[in-house]
Amino acid sequence: MDVPQVLGYARIAAMPVVAGLYTALLPLVAFALFGSSRHLVVAADSATAAIFSSSLSHMAKPESTEYVELVAMLALLTAGLLLLARIFKLGFLANFLSRTVLIGFLAGVGFQVGIAVAGDILGIDVSAHRTIPQLKELYDNFRQFNLETFKLSLLVVSVILLGRRFAPRFPVALLAVIASMAASAEFHFEERGIAVIGPVSGGLPSIRLPEASLNQILALLPVAASCFVMIIAQSAATSRIYAARHRERIDEDADIFGLSTANAVAALSGAFVVNGSPTQTAMADIAGARSQLAQLVFAAVVLLVLLFLQTPCNIYRVARWPALSSRSRLA
Repeated sequence: MDVPQVLGYARIAAMPVVAGLYTALLPLVAFALFGSSRHLVVAADSATAAIFSSSLSHMAKPESTEYVELVAMLALLTAGLLLLARIFKLGFLANFLSRTVLIGFLAGVGFQVGIAVAGDILGIDVSAHRTIPQLKELYDNFRQFNLETFKLSLLVVSVILLGRRFAPRFPVALLAVIASMAASAEFHFEERGIAVIGPVSGGLPSIRLPEASLNQILALLPVAASCFVMIIAQSAATSRIYAARHRERIDEDADIFGLSTANAVAALSGAFVVNGSPTQTAMADIAGARSQLAQLVFAAVVLLVLLFLQTPCNIYRVARWPALSSRSRLA
C-alpha cells in the first residue's frame, strides 16, 4: 500500500513521481539505522509536502530541474536545523507543543491537501499549487468534470472507509489498490478518460549535492523552519503514541538525529523532505511490524520496484504497474 501512497505524496509535492519512491529508500534506511523508535515510519508525508509545494511553486516551475534542486536544498536545510536541534538536545521542545495547536495545524494542512487533490478526484486539470488559485481553477475548469474518474474515486474511498468501519484489521486498502491496478489493465482506464501515471523512470537515484544561489537559500530558510516544526511535532507525537501502546521507551534526541540523517540523504538522492508519517506508521503497525526491520524490508521492496518494475514493458505486463489511476490513488 505504501508504494502508491508515496507516489501520491510526490504529486502533492509537485515532484516527479519517482521521487516518491526515493523517499522510501535511503531516507527510510537512514532512520532505521540512527533513530530510536521501533515503529515510526519516516518517508514522504502529505503535511510537509503540502507546506513546501505551496511555497516553492512561485520560485520555480513545479517538476522542473530548478524546482527539484530547490526541493533538495530545502531537505538539506531542514536536515541542518534538525541536526542543530540534536546537538543542543532540543527534543524536549516537543513537550511544549500544544495538542490543540497541532490538531488545528494538521486540520489546516488536511484542508490544503484536500483542495490539492480535488482536481484529481473530479478529473479536472489544475496546474496551480496554491490553495486559492487551485479553487479558482476548479471553478473555471469545471466543464472538464469526468464522471468515470469521479465514480472510481468515490468507489475507492467508500471501500476504504467501510473497511475501516466494519473490518479494521482486514487489508481493505491493499485490496482496493490491487483491484484498481487490475481494473486499469483490464478496462483500459486511459481510454475512458481516467488519467494513469504511465511509465515511471526507474533505476537507483544519483547521489549529488543540490545547487542553489544564496538568495534562494535565504528564501528557503523560512520554509525549512516550517518543515522543521512540523517534523518535530508530528514525529514526536506519532512515536510517543506507539511507544506507549507497546510499552517501550524512546529517545527523542536520537529520533531527531535519525530524522536529520534521513532528510540529508533525501537531499542527496533526488527525494524531498521526509517526516514521521502517522498514516504509514499506522499501516505498518496494523500489518504487524514491531521493529525497524520491517521498514528495511519495505526499502528492499522499493529497491526491487525501482530496478525491475519501472520499464514500460514491465509496467504493462505486471498489471500495468504502476498504472494505477492517479485519481483513485490520491483519493
